[in-house]
Amino acid sequence: MAKEQKARGKKEQMKGKAKEATGRAVGNERMTAEGKADQMKGDARQAKEKGKDVFKH
Repeated sequence: MAKEQKARGKKEQMKGKAKEATGRAVGNERMTAEGKADQMKGDARQAKEKGKDVFKH
């Protein structure tokens, strides 16, 4: 389960980066902000899962 969540976090980060880059390219500030938010969600999910791993071992 943890691997699935880590992969999901990585996917959110990549999706956010792509969305942010697209937003910058077309000059859409809202899309850029949404991309940054997606990246932050991915970062948070990754950190949560890494924290769980620390307590598992």
